[in-house]
Amino acid sequence: MSAAPPGVSLAVEAALLCRRYGRRWALVDVDLRLPRGAALLLAGRNGSGKSTLLRVLATAISPTRGQARVAGFDLGADRDEVRRRTALLGHASYSYDGLTAIENLRIAARFLGRPHGKEPLRALLDEVGLAERSDDPVETFSAGMRKRLALARVLLQDADVVLLDEPYGQLDPPGFRLVDGLFARLRATGRTVLLATHLLERGADLCDEGLVLEAGRVAWSGPAGDLPGQGVAASGLAEGAL
Repeated sequence: MSAAPPGVSLAVEAALLCRRYGRRWALVDVDLRLPRGAALLLAGRNGSGKSTLLRVLATAISPTRGQARVAGFDLGADRDEVRRRTALLGHASYSYDGLTAIENLRIAARFLGRPHGKEPLRALLDEVGLAERSDDPVETFSAGMRKRLALARVLLQDADVVLLDEPYGQLDPPGFRLVDGLFARLRATGRTVLLATHLLERGADLCDEGLVLEAGRVAWSGPAGDLPGQGVAASGLAEGAL
């Protein structure tokens, strides 16, 4: 991972970051330095540690050892501050199925201390293509619609650092374009974005930096546009093999 230029502050910095589940190490001595406003493409096979790294940085789980700072705050000492400044899109939708889409957003907005009037929340749902289903219970939603609702919740958080774990999963081609557009919006407003995806070519077009994890260790890092080549594809990390 390239160092930040002199005078540029870091959004994410990690040193010797490790996470263990029982006897299995999911992350091993991961080092990471990402400037504010940059975007990182995080690649690797299933089980390589991508989701674990994002969850650690979001304080959803704690590292076993090592140090990390997000938005300038320590993961351990400043846990609440890190949570205020990060938004994680994970594999689960974490929605209340018996409530409507707008009711789900209202609960999230109240928890976050955000405005929770119907109009701003409907505007968010419109942005993710759910305006016409805003008053329908989430239990009637498809997997793709649940993913759209989760994306709306990420936007609601208005976070400095956004962690996207397979955001294209369950989505159709219009949904892919939606994610691309939201990604561009986040970049345009100065957010730092970490994107874990198997769609390497798409991710390389969106991100500045790239990092490949293999068995929890950093196997490669460099410019995102170089990630599919320079031996990475030959080692089994090409888009079709991930």
